[in-house]
Parts: sequence; C-alpha cells; structure tokens
Amino acid sequence: MTKRIAMWSGPRNLSTAMMYSFGARGDARVVDEPFYAAYLAATGLDHPMGMQIMASQPNDPADVVRSLFSPVSEPIFYQKHMTHHMLPDWRMDWLADVKNIFLIRHPARVIASYARKREGPTLEDIGFVQQAAIFDRVDAPIVIDSADIRTDPAQMLQKLCARIGIGWDENMLRWPIGGHAADGVWAAHWYGAVHRSTGFDGAEGPLPEVTGEYARIVDAAMPHYKALAAHKITLDDDPAPPTV
Repeated sequence: MTKRIAMWSGPRNLSTAMMYSFGARGDARVVDEPFYAAYLAATGLDHPMGMQIMASQPNDPADVVRSLFSPVSEPIFYQKHMTHHMLPDWRMDWLADVKNIFLIRHPARVIASYARKREGPTLEDIGFVQQAAIFDRVDAPIVIDSADIRTDPAQMLQKLCARIGIGWDENMLRWPIGGHAADGVWAAHWYGAVHRSTGFDGAEGPLPEVTGEYARIVDAAMPHYKALAAHKITLDDDPAPPTV
C-alpha cells in the first residue's frame, strides 16, 4: 500500500526543499500545495500570480481531497501542505488516513523571509495558529524543526524516516538544480533560492531583528511555535532506520 505523508508547514520554512528531498527518492511521488487554488478561490485574497494559480489547480477542496487519495504507483506519496490553506469549515477527516508531519521554524525567521516576497504579511498569512490547530486534531503527529534539518540534514532526515516508518535513502540529501517537475505554477515567484540549490543550506545564523507590527506578529506566533517545538525530533532521539 502507498504511504501517504502530509507535511504541514507555514510559508518560508524549508518546505520546498523538503519536497525536493522526498522527490529525489526513487520510490516517492510529491505534490506541491494542492489546496492553494481552492484557498484563493474561497478567500478572494490577492496573492502573486493568483489568477494563474486558480487556473492551474482544482478550486473545490473536495476535488483536492479526492486527488490526494487517488491511486499512485509509488510506495510513498508526499504531500506538501500550507497550514493556512486549510479553512476552518473544510473537511478534515481525511487527516486520519495520512501520516501527519509538522515542519516548524522560528517565527522571526518566517516573517522576515515572507516580508521580502509579499508586503504586509499578517499572523494569518504565516500559518502558526492554523498549524497548532491541525496538530491538536491528529493522532501521533511528528514534529521536526527546519533549523535542526539545516544543522545536520543526514541525521535529522534519517530520524524523520524512522518515525514515518520508511527506509532511509541518501538521495534525499541532493536534488538537481533548477526545480522539480511537480512545482506549482507559483514557483517562478517564490522558489528562486531553492531552484539555485542542489541540497540543504548550512546552519542558520542569529535570528533576524524584527520591529513594529512584525515584532507583534512574532510575539503572537511564539506560543504556537513553542507548543509544537516541545514535541520535535532531536538528534538524541531514535536510532537511524535501515537504508532503502
């Protein structure tokens, strides 16, 4: 049977690099933010490339859910999800049938990075509140911090694979330059840095300084980040899984 993995993240959080990492395995299919168009259609929000996004994907969330459970030939189906794309009145019972992983990043890093791509982000835009809400409704959630991945990609990804119940594949550490065939149409606006990469960047430096409204957003997001961080995988956790 296909193991379906839902990776829940906010924006600007190593999420595309993680999709490329799983996409580099020989046994995985990946999908990029499948609810993005439905989210824009439902909210009417003005996002970069909004019309192209809505033309590129199903606009009905029920159609998206059906696509996530359509038959695939690969043993692993990795789904990159943005937490803020899931609106409160949408069906969420399908979460019981996937392996739910929560990718976290310090809010100061998220807001500083997001603001360079889209002006005036709000707490709603960066997904921490929604991530915590999704975390609270699923059984046996897995949490991993992007800072830990960047510090030691091989060890952290091995431990992540062990938690998921899949073999470790060293191909997860490298991918071809220039993007992935599964990239959403919005990649042209958001994915410049990862398109120039062939692997995970090194450890991050000091936290960026944020002021004014951005500092208030960071303060509001921190309790949600800390609540999930209390459950994260660490380098002292489980032994590495077998290699694929």
